[in-house]
Amino acid sequence: MSADERPLPARLHRPPVSGGTYTLVYEVPEPVTLSVGALGEWTLPAGGYAYTGSALGSGGFTRVDRHERVAAGTHDTRHWHVDYLGGHPAVSLVGDERLPDRDAECAVASALADGPVPGFGASDCDCTSHLARYPDLEAAREAVRAVLAEI
Repeated sequence: MSADERPLPARLHRPPVSGGTYTLVYEVPEPVTLSVGALGEWTLPAGGYAYTGSALGSGGFTRVDRHERVAAGTHDTRHWHVDYLGGHPAVSLVGDERLPDRDAECAVASALADGPVPGFGASDCDCTSHLARYPDLEAAREAVRAVLAEI
């Protein structure tokens, strides 16, 4: 089978959307210590984490693809706070939820649980943090879905 005949991976069949708001869901199976740029060093307890961001620029949701590459270890540049979390070898990016064509980043982040790192992902707004922590992965997933269904 030639390269032109191979089917595209399922994730590439998503409907075309310019961008919007997204929430990445991570699993942290054991405590991890991160150096988060100007925010300094933080130890995060084990649990489920949700990071909310916006993809409203010209690249749209390709920003999420970039976060996936950081988490997979195929992209080393740390540009955003979440890159320090996603790039840690003990942390797993387990999924994302999206609100296409919606600028709801702060509304979603504010509706989720408090996070352990003040200012995380919130350097350009008045939110306390855009990183939420839950006791486990399933609690994080359920909270994200519930908040997005209400927004």
